[in-house]
Amino acid sequence: MNTPDIRYSLGQSAELSRTFGHNEVTSFAELSGDTNPIHLNEEYANGTPFGARIVHGMLVASLFSTLFGTVLPGEGVLYLGQTLKFRAPVYLNDTINARIEITHLREDKPIATFRCECTNQAGEIVVEGEAVLKLPC
Repeated sequence: MNTPDIRYSLGQSAELSRTFGHNEVTSFAELSGDTNPIHLNEEYANGTPFGARIVHGMLVASLFSTLFGTVLPGEGVLYLGQTLKFRAPVYLNDTINARIEITHLREDKPIATFRCECTNQAGEIVVEGEAVLKLPC
């Protein structure tokens, strides 16, 4: 049986903040092909229940991948799975704080489970979920 890597511990966390504006949303739409007018057309978006353009949920959730690949665990990590719940809209120019936290470390393999959460500048949870990752050796 393998023992957990001592570089990682339960409760270990990392976070980052990012503001998403017109340029980020437009670039993501071009890269992903998601050209839903709720993200790109102000006139259309004004007529929706949101009342304004919103940021793609997957663009917001990509902050988790940024943290995993560059901070915790960092280089060499591999995604095994991710669940997401989109709790509230993210509007253009909202500042989002993404936070990840280790909630489980397997004893038999270098695999960790993380709680993932994004909040807006008002502290409201906008995206939450859980990720399972293969830790770098």
